[in-house]
Amino acid sequence: MTVFEVLAPWGAINTAFGLATPVRDEAHYTELLAFVDECFERFGSDSAHPVFALVDLVAARIADYEARKHPWPDASTPASRLAFLMEQHGLRHCDLPEVGAQTVVSDVLAANTVSMAEAVQQQHGETLRRAATRRENFFCTAPKK
Repeated sequence: MTVFEVLAPWGAINTAFGLATPVRDEAHYTELLAFVDECFERFGSDSAHPVFALVDLVAARIADYEARKHPWPDASTPASRLAFLMEQHGLRHCDLPEVGAQTVVSDVLAANTVSMAEAVQQQHGETLRRAATRRENFFCTAPKK
């Protein structure tokens, strides 16, 4: 196959999808997402279908656009994740005796260094998950309001 034989169909694909440039705007982004969805609906059971080579190119453009326009905030730390889980499940410092005394939990939540919170998360991760799902409070005297 020659370059000229490839260029003709590529020109049509490029015109249809605008793959020679980054995703222009939300409308272009939505069109590309719809194309990918349709490919998976029609050919999803056949992962070896040739259309998935094109889907890979389109998906790369979509991922680049999402990274630019819709980045995932990842400023969380183990301490902030612990605080979030405690808030979501109505837990207090005294609900986590497996981690340590209330002062230890306070220190973990206030840690300026990630290493202390990571160490607690690695050592007591399963315990924290169990405590987060516990409905009754056996360790504190008054329920949280």
